[in-house]
Amino acid sequence: MDENTKTSKWEGKVGRELQTTKAEQIWPLFEDFCSIHKWLPSINTCHYVEGVHGQPGLVRYCESSSSNGFVKWCHEKLISIDHAERCLSYEVKENNVGFTYYVAELKVIEIESGCKIEWSFVSDPIEGWRLEDLCGYIESSLKTMAERMEMGLQAATN
Repeated sequence: MDENTKTSKWEGKVGRELQTTKAEQIWPLFEDFCSIHKWLPSINTCHYVEGVHGQPGLVRYCESSSSNGFVKWCHEKLISIDHAERCLSYEVKENNVGFTYYVAELKVIEIESGCKIEWSFVSDPIEGWRLEDLCGYIESSLKTMAERMEMGLQAATN
């Protein structure tokens, strides 16, 4: 790997529109930082580690298992949360996934017909991955989360 590759950051952004769900309905699901496992089935568990719920500094532990039984885990720290703007940012801290630096921002934006969820990130390159792999994983994760959130909210109102 040449020096330019070592020092360059990966950046990406994906979005997902929900046509029947308003931003004020979706935001509380993201705002609950330790509940991602409810919306992303690839996460087996997510729980509180330290800090104050809903406040920067909160750390969560996330864990998932691969088909070969390997357990992947990480601690993620809430960096900022803005309830009025419906956005939060977090960083991956200790992990066994290969992240040396990863910061993401999630936004829930009101649009005329519903809302749009945006997930952007900046990361150091991950050994054995391509930027396209990480973008594809995030896009797939956001699609699944958005669908499950929307279905969960619809089921709660029926």
